[in-house]
Amino acid sequence: MTTRIIVERRGHVLLMGLNRPEKRNAADFAMLQELAAAYGELERDAELRVGLVYAVGEHFTAGLDLADIGPRIGGGTESDASAGAGLGPDASPGTGLDFVPEGGIHPWQVNGQQLSKPVVVAVQGSCFTLGIELMLAADITVAAESTRFGQLEVTRGILPFGGATLRFPRAAGWGNAMRWMLTGDLFDAREAHRIGLVQEVTVDGEQFDRALAIAERVAAQAPLAVQATLRNARTAVRLGDAAAEEGLQPALVALAGSEDSRIGMEAFLQRKPAVFVGR
Repeated sequence: MTTRIIVERRGHVLLMGLNRPEKRNAADFAMLQELAAAYGELERDAELRVGLVYAVGEHFTAGLDLADIGPRIGGGTESDASAGAGLGPDASPGTGLDFVPEGGIHPWQVNGQQLSKPVVVAVQGSCFTLGIELMLAADITVAAESTRFGQLEVTRGILPFGGATLRFPRAAGWGNAMRWMLTGDLFDAREAHRIGLVQEVTVDGEQFDRALAIAERVAAQAPLAVQATLRNARTAVRLGDAAAEEGLQPALVALAGSEDSRIGMEAFLQRKPAVFVGR
């Protein structure tokens, strides 16, 4: 069977490529499993500091492949499956479908477990349903200028189950999120950038290179500091400002005693780039 996720190490960055271009990268059960396993590898390996999710072919993803997923969860219709974009009532990641293998991490992170390392996403072509939710569960997204986005679930009589109802309003604001989630209309990269769903828009074909450059820039920073920054920001979102504030000073003290803090200070004083070791 063709590998559904191409996994490649590029220095401290783990590349994870959706690899089912003949189906517009519609996610079948094997793809979900392999992507979760790749996220687990990113989480476990101390040498890996950042993940980069991209897609092979013209499209990022058309959504779930219900021809494969439907029989496993008892949801969806043949017409949805042929479209490759709909989500059945139980078909969204994290609900009614157990695809995370031992040691894996849920890529949409709607099961209570959070990835501790940042993820950058590069999108192009069609980016529907779970593709948008994968972006929302990540940290930075770069889009090709011709990308089309769609949170299509309401057009099929269901709702997003992969985190969009939680994260889309936070990322884009209530009105912007509801404009697109409640209509199921398609929107372009310019609009995605305007509402903050996408951080950068590139010429078609350059989205991967730009996303990789950002991922490598993040990976060059002190990894413990990057993870502490990410963790505190997520604490504020999930538990509120007070919980995040309470954790600031303890995190700062712990980081100040790290080898990377010493390396960073020496590099600053010597006016040279720091090469961090993750300790």
